[in-house]
Amino acid sequence: MKTNGGFEPVFCTVVPPHVLDRLARSADPAIAGAAQRTLVRDAQERARRRVTAEYGLAAAPATKAPADQPLRTLYDARHGTSLPGTRVRGEGEEAGQDATVDRAYAGLGATFDLYLQAYRRHSIDGDGLPLDATVHYDEHYNNAFWNGEQMVFGDGDGEIFLDFTIPVDVIGHELTHGVTQHTANLTYYGQPGALNESMSDVFGSLIKQYTLGQTAAEADWLIGAGLLAPGVTGTALRSMKEPGSAYDDDVLGKDPQPATMDGYVRTGRDNGGVHINSGIPNHAFYLTATALGGHAWERAGQLWYDVLTGGDLTERAFFGDFARLTVEAARERYGAGGEEIQAVTKAWEQVGVRIL
Repeated sequence: MKTNGGFEPVFCTVVPPHVLDRLARSADPAIAGAAQRTLVRDAQERARRRVTAEYGLAAAPATKAPADQPLRTLYDARHGTSLPGTRVRGEGEEAGQDATVDRAYAGLGATFDLYLQAYRRHSIDGDGLPLDATVHYDEHYNNAFWNGEQMVFGDGDGEIFLDFTIPVDVIGHELTHGVTQHTANLTYYGQPGALNESMSDVFGSLIKQYTLGQTAAEADWLIGAGLLAPGVTGTALRSMKEPGSAYDDDVLGKDPQPATMDGYVRTGRDNGGVHINSGIPNHAFYLTATALGGHAWERAGQLWYDVLTGGDLTERAFFGDFARLTVEAARERYGAGGEEIQAVTKAWEQVGVRIL
């Protein structure tokens, strides 16, 4: 098990703690209760992840996926918390009556397809890792997470959040934490932690765009569109196009993400603001992708993938380190005179990140 730079093993959730903290203080008992329960459950799962990693308790996969297709298994927790739960669908089996199971199955497949077809990566670990997921986790659970071994989805409380299998980019986001775990293993704190979160947003968005066949110009660049309940004033959890604009709601609060280093948030909460400051590298990717045009998973996505998996990105890399490596990747892959270098360099300049 990699050490993650001396920090605790990564336990990644798609809804940030600062959002749940605010909801936990709501005057509405139903909203506050669901958020409080989610925070407690997240803390318990985080502790379990730490113990599992520290003592090497994770079981090695019994088999690997075939070279050209995923190996998916879906489980139903039946609103309990025992993982993985009851097996309800395996690879190649017909869809059933549970839409949540089938959405999760499709989302796992979409993630596998993007990595295989665009980057020749064989599953999350690059070596055929089976893709397991549990749905209907706990009661009114307002989150989805990757625990180092599998995906877990809550059904939401119905008041603020809906079913967490609805947005395919949420599924791709969490599974990409697994890709990062098996490659750069970015420390989950401060700027390297924000890069960790940004990698998941970038590739989560690319998975959605790939599934829909969208160009960079056609994409909405929203993370978690469709996840917020109808009564919430907002469109998604985050926006890569306009960080800070995803929601502005009396109960949920205002999206705190900055788009540039001028708004960088220094805080000890949320592991040093990993979900907040990820808006900066997110916006740099959006600017790069839209400047290059076409399908974002091709040139722009290829550069980000090259850096994430190339071996030069250290666990404690800062934004400037990552920016430098994207420029180097553009030079190596497309040549010194290509528009890719210009697009990448200008994007980092626009968000105020100095290339180290």
